[in-house]
Amino acid sequence: MSHPRPIVVAITLALLGSPPVAARDAAAPPRQHERPLEEIVVTARPLTEPGEELIQPFAVLAGATLEDQRAATIGETVARIPGVQSSYFGPGVGRPIIRGLEGGRVQVLAGGLSTLDVSTISADHAVTIEPFLAEQIEILKGPSTLLYGSGAIGGVVNVVDGRIPTTSLDGVEGRAELGGHSVDSSHVALAKLRAGNGRFAITADVADRSGEDFRSPGGGRIENTERRARTGGLGVAWTGDEAFAGLSLSRHEGRYGIPFKQDDEDDDDFGRRVLAKGGEGKAVALDMAQTRIEGRLGLRGAGAFDKLEASVVRSDYEHVEIELDDGEIGTRFTNDAHEGRLVGELSSIGPWRSALGLQFGTRRFAAIGEEAFVPPSRSSDLGLFGLAEARFEPWRIEFGARIDDVESRLRDGSLTAGHRPKSLAFGAAWDFAPGWHLKLNLDRAQRAPSLEELYSDGPHAATASYEIGDPDLGVETARRGEIALHFHGDGLEARFAAYTNRFADFIYLRDTGEFFGDGDARAKGPDDELPIREWTQADARFNGFEAEAKVLLAEGPAGRFDLRGYADHVRGRLVDGGNLPRIAPGRIGLGLDWSQGPWRAGLDATRWLKQDRVAEDESPTPGFNRVDAHVSYGFDSAGAEWEIYLDARNLTDADGRLHTSFLKDVAPLPGRGFGFGVRAYF
Repeated sequence: MSHPRPIVVAITLALLGSPPVAARDAAAPPRQHERPLEEIVVTARPLTEPGEELIQPFAVLAGATLEDQRAATIGETVARIPGVQSSYFGPGVGRPIIRGLEGGRVQVLAGGLSTLDVSTISADHAVTIEPFLAEQIEILKGPSTLLYGSGAIGGVVNVVDGRIPTTSLDGVEGRAELGGHSVDSSHVALAKLRAGNGRFAITADVADRSGEDFRSPGGGRIENTERRARTGGLGVAWTGDEAFAGLSLSRHEGRYGIPFKQDDEDDDDFGRRVLAKGGEGKAVALDMAQTRIEGRLGLRGAGAFDKLEASVVRSDYEHVEIELDDGEIGTRFTNDAHEGRLVGELSSIGPWRSALGLQFGTRRFAAIGEEAFVPPSRSSDLGLFGLAEARFEPWRIEFGARIDDVESRLRDGSLTAGHRPKSLAFGAAWDFAPGWHLKLNLDRAQRAPSLEELYSDGPHAATASYEIGDPDLGVETARRGEIALHFHGDGLEARFAAYTNRFADFIYLRDTGEFFGDGDARAKGPDDELPIREWTQADARFNGFEAEAKVLLAEGPAGRFDLRGYADHVRGRLVDGGNLPRIAPGRIGLGLDWSQGPWRAGLDATRWLKQDRVAEDESPTPGFNRVDAHVSYGFDSAGAEWEIYLDARNLTDADGRLHTSFLKDVAPLPGRGFGFGVRAYF
């Protein structure tokens, strides 16, 4: 790929060539990137509607909030949302965790279609999404198998990139950004451009990120945490009065290191072993690349359907794991995959709106080398779903159902597994008073076992264990109940939700008490200290709550002051006794926002509580505090909206360890750092 920084620099210099016009006053209309939530349409659902109308629990990052929270990984970007945290395998890897569920239970989507990478296979594999190119990020909390299959039993994170316009575009628009951060000498540079004549449109985007070893709290550097990511895409679209069609081509390339120490003075357990993939003291980097071709077609007024949309994606993914001491490739992962969706919104019947959908996918996966703990396999799935909703003021209700046919088999034909998960959902909302909404969600969702759960058989350095799968695993079933209360009025908005999620035949990695090399015939690897862990099933329970509020403190000549607060908590355990591993601890957060004319500023303080309800052989994690701040100044110049920003992360230089991370005993979160940059919207 060509290096994008000269492109962004050229755009920046061209736009800076004209002097700025007067900055906005306090009564000026919002800037392009400051849309209120009630105007944001959640695209991850077939019956698209403004977010405030959804019965299902959700969150949306867009506009200025998204700009302030963007990070190098999708997990870190969404980790400040109540109920959502990040898995964190160093600064280059972070997958979302929703209400204690992670990995193959949380579906990460790009424009409503799967990323088709291998990030669910292992905790050290990155998601192939560039957060800095996102226009909107939608989080559906709780089971979303109804819409996206068994891999969404814990929720969905959908990243909207806008590469294929679905509505008419007349003129030129875009954005560009240059920025850097002190804690890791990192930089980010990006440019997005969309142009159209009312019928035909073309889009282009390019982004480049890089960072060196980051500075830990106290001043030391965490070795082998450098990373580099480059992304570029092109899209073309035609939009008519009753139809649209589009095609996009994108390429993502990335390279990142796995944190490790070369000494083992105090680490004689899990933490030390996980650091060096392939052996004690070896530094390993992952080099990844994905080419993605995506097509979309939409029709309006197509027979019995008010709207009919089809989308398909083809992905060619590969990454290699390189031992940096000799440059040798330890393991090569490939994933050749397709996915398609056909969704139709039926014509309304009285108060009822409904949609029908079909989803299909195929996958050819292979891993060759030292960490080929999952053998080459093929898998396919086919899903049918339906959704219906109605309004009977002051009530809103919705129903949904889905059935899937999932099959996976080893490429040598030795093992085959087939499952047919089924899901049902019911939701109701009662608007019992002006500004007050009471919501109830009930779900029965099922998930088919993943490839690693079925077929693992080998040493897995990322989990520091010898993993053994079980091809006879059955579907796991989740039964969720949730009640939520939401109030919005002048100067106050507040939400509270409490939920329980009861799993039958929950699939998890059980420690057998045996060690790799103790006479087990399957033990064929370099490390005789790895514990042997087996994928097994047992009943489990997840209970939790989320609360958040925003209060207008004052508004006047000194500006507008808003106070924000939130808290979340989840408890995950086995019914027969024992805690589940890496369950996110509770958090309490408080923030103060100020704005006046062209200025914005904010101060955030978050407390991660200690996590001492741990699984067998898992160490507890102490709590910690983190304080972040930002300030920005906006002005108009040469027909563009500009914003200069300064961020401060971890102001107190706290030693933060995420209990959700396999590396918590080795790599803390980065220490104190400052970021500076400039954005342009035109």
